[in-house]
Amino acid sequence: MKRAFLLLAGVLALTACEQPKAGEPVVTVNLGDETTDEIAPASQDGATPALATGPSTCAQKVFEEVAFTHCIADPDEHVISAAYSAPGQSEALGSLGALAEIVDAGDVAFAMNGGAFSDDLTPRGYLVASGDRIAELDRGSGDGNFYLKPNGVFFGGSGRWRILTTSRFLNTVSDRPQFGTQSGPMLLVGGELGDAISEDGNSRAVRNGVGVDGDGKAHFVISNAPVSFGLLARFLRDEAGARDALFLDANSSSLWDPATGRMDTGRTGPILLVSKKASS
Repeated sequence: MKRAFLLLAGVLALTACEQPKAGEPVVTVNLGDETTDEIAPASQDGATPALATGPSTCAQKVFEEVAFTHCIADPDEHVISAAYSAPGQSEALGSLGALAEIVDAGDVAFAMNGGAFSDDLTPRGYLVASGDRIAELDRGSGDGNFYLKPNGVFFGGSGRWRILTTSRFLNTVSDRPQFGTQSGPMLLVGGELGDAISEDGNSRAVRNGVGVDGDGKAHFVISNAPVSFGLLARFLRDEAGARDALFLDANSSSLWDPATGRMDTGRTGPILLVSKKASS
């Protein structure tokens, strides 16, 4: 059942750093080189994606003369989970269109690609999705955006979401989050640009990221044109009001917004799914 998939994705539980043996999930959370792809707001296979009822939680914004799509997850109204593969399977879904085939669009506020991945769609770092630990925390060094330091983890559960640098996540989070995805670099740390972020560097790409504001809302942002890391970071800080923010991806930056029928066709590894809370 499609709703069952959402419920399963909403009770994700894995250790952040101690890597205990598999068992009953702990739901208490101690929340202590690029090319440019244009966004293609068309569905997979040319089919019209299912539409949800009600208004969209995403809005078009222009910031510093560049258009962005800004989607807000409210902990009073939404549940965030991570998705990677279909129930009972190990291979990545690979696209937002594939996700739409196994969930009820009426339950979905929006979904966005949720972090860096390799050519075979495996995640680059820590990922908890559909109740499974798909990948463990990556504390190493290497090439590419993911390894620009500090990188970080977007995680949470029980209506509280946070973004921490990888080192702080490792050292302070002992309980298992219900979902988690590691990416990099950090765009904002405590309201300041991350160490790897310049005000307006030379690199340009269609990019997406997520930030959390002082009220606990999560702001998901995707640029509608190529932008620098600095511009994306400033949008999240100055327009969205985020204090901590994490870069998610470029090249494959994708959004599914059932309320408007937008279905981007980029390849995905990890996916962040924002679903509506059931009415009481």
